[in-house]
Amino acid sequence: MNIILSIAGSDSGGGAGIQADIKSAQYHGVFSTTAITAITAQNTTGVQNVLALDASFVQEQIKSVLSDFDVKAIKIGMLGSKELILAVKESLKDINIPIILDPVAISRAGSKLLDDDAIESLKEIFDLALIITPNKHEAKLFFNVEKKEDILNATSYNTNILFKNLEENENTCTDILLTKEKQLIEYSSKKANTLNTHGTGCSFSSSIASIIAKGKNLDEAIIISKEYIYKAIEKAPNLGSKNGPINHMLKD
Repeated sequence: MNIILSIAGSDSGGGAGIQADIKSAQYHGVFSTTAITAITAQNTTGVQNVLALDASFVQEQIKSVLSDFDVKAIKIGMLGSKELILAVKESLKDINIPIILDPVAISRAGSKLLDDDAIESLKEIFDLALIITPNKHEAKLFFNVEKKEDILNATSYNTNILFKNLEENENTCTDILLTKEKQLIEYSSKKANTLNTHGTGCSFSSSIASIIAKGKNLDEAIIISKEYIYKAIEKAPNLGSKNGPINHMLKD
């Protein structure tokens, strides 16, 4: 069985973070190891509290996993602080494993999740990644991209950048990939009109990591993951009172 490592925070509501990564990997037939960066008190209404773990302990988790498991891909999600970001960078700077980076800094709703020092530090690990997957707010924050016409002027950081949901209408949403070679590739899918989208960013990046771990190329991983997320939203179990989780296993 192929293995990924997820470096991310824990969601007590079970819809995002480490929990979403494990469920997404399991759907794709991949085993997920973890390095937890923070624990949260959260549910479908929002995040009530966050407790970041000690940076040295996060490094210990990463070292422990990589010393024993044949990890084929790494997904990085919420890091939360400058100290954690620099610790993860130090742990991964010399490895040769594909990294899928979800640059968690601003939520889909527009809430800031990192302070300014941490935001600048996060840029330092961009060039370690095979691909970065910013949402609309993060596209503006890190790359000054608000629309398709802005993309070719974005700093590439010598990696691939997938700008999620940059263009959408009532029926479709389109992600646009800026490749290392400055090519643009568009990926469109149906739009599921529902509030049950909690954890889609985490699930999408961990899905890409899982498919890369299975030996597929980046183009295939994006196509398969977009279809997976659409179906998981469409089959969402409607749990909680607000923005509910998706259905990671695609079962009723």
